[in-house]
Amino acid sequence: MAKDMTLWWGSGSPPCWRVMIALEEKKLQGYNQKLLSFEKGEHKSKEVMDVNPRGQLPAFKCGDKIINESYGACFFLECEYKSQGTKLIPENSSEKALVLQRTFEGNTLHQKMVDVFMYNRRVPENERHESAFKRLKETLTGEVQMWEGYLQKTPGGFLAGKNFSMADVIVYPSVALLFRMGLSDKRYPKLSEYHKNLKDRPSIKATWPPLWKDTPGQELLKDI
Repeated sequence: MAKDMTLWWGSGSPPCWRVMIALEEKKLQGYNQKLLSFEKGEHKSKEVMDVNPRGQLPAFKCGDKIINESYGACFFLECEYKSQGTKLIPENSSEKALVLQRTFEGNTLHQKMVDVFMYNRRVPENERHESAFKRLKETLTGEVQMWEGYLQKTPGGFLAGKNFSMADVIVYPSVALLFRMGLSDKRYPKLSEYHKNLKDRPSIKATWPPLWKDTPGQELLKDI
């Protein structure tokens, strides 16, 4: 069944990584995959644009069905292969509510992180308004502190309880990127523990961004 699936992805992209983790968790190894370079503009190729007119990654196709948004692709895989592999959305109403809450909150964490990265990347140092950059970092700091608090109150070692869930599929790649960009282990001990504990989970280990294996991290977020 996985042979009917194709994923176009970029290394180090949390949205791409989410879909790859979901595929692993649902035991859908063996799908077709094409690793593309953002730096070379390969995500704007005709091949990708034919699948995703926005020219963004991931681009995902399952048979004749196209689901390019990472949240949509992950939920599609859980719905289509509900009885296969890891159950990512529990049946229990209360547990489901928490999983969905944390899952969709992940979008806020990711966006605030991207806001800092994009300002740093696109605005030359001599043109930056330090007050603006500081505000972006402060906003991200508040968000990261919130997630640190969630983990302090949630037993089980996962974002939404005692079991690995869709919340972890969606949010873990963003957490991993935060630490790669210099987030402090000492300042956020629970997030750091979560990050390190899940590194060896088979689905995460198998899909760890190849770009990260060969290049060092950065210190952009060391003061967050």
